[in-house]
Amino acid sequence: MAINNMEQLNATHFDILKELGNIGQGNAASSLSNMLGKPIDIAVPDVRLLDFGETVEFLGGPENIAIGMLIGLSGDINGMMLYVLQKSFANNMLQAVMGKQVEELTDLDEMDFSFVQEIGNILAGSYINAIASLTNLTIDISVPSISVDMVGAILSVPAVEFAKVSDKVLFIDDSFLIADGEIKSNMILVPELESLSVLFSKLGVDI
Repeated sequence: MAINNMEQLNATHFDILKELGNIGQGNAASSLSNMLGKPIDIAVPDVRLLDFGETVEFLGGPENIAIGMLIGLSGDINGMMLYVLQKSFANNMLQAVMGKQVEELTDLDEMDFSFVQEIGNILAGSYINAIASLTNLTIDISVPSISVDMVGAILSVPAVEFAKVSDKVLFIDDSFLIADGEIKSNMILVPELESLSVLFSKLGVDI
């Protein structure tokens, strides 16, 4: 049976998504650790089904300034991923690799954007590769489209897609643990419902 609504997902589905997130996050941590030259550990990701308003609040409220990275998915799985990175995440990465920090995210220059885009490639690629390796599905990702804006504005683009798929989205809260403390990256996954059915079917999970 195909998935007709996100609310059909049960505890087993969320456990599967959490495990996929755990594998992807572990891969991302290894890549980031090599880039930063310091050990990075991970916490088990928290996967939630949230509506638009709840998602905005989890990301600090509609006026909170953050980095949004929108990535398209195509191939056997279609949809989009939106990563939202807070200033603490960006500054940890910038300090470790480029020896700088910014007072405000709006101070990021072209080189900073290029660097953050590469971080986005690592995060998205790690997650998608985890799914692809377990399912033998072919999944392509687009180059991240990056913006620095208020959370409400960042979510306005995928909000249009929310309405097409469901009034709920998959919100994945990742935590990376480094010597300086904990930094988070939040991912919003908006797959086409047919693609979600394909994913779980490939993993042998009943819908």
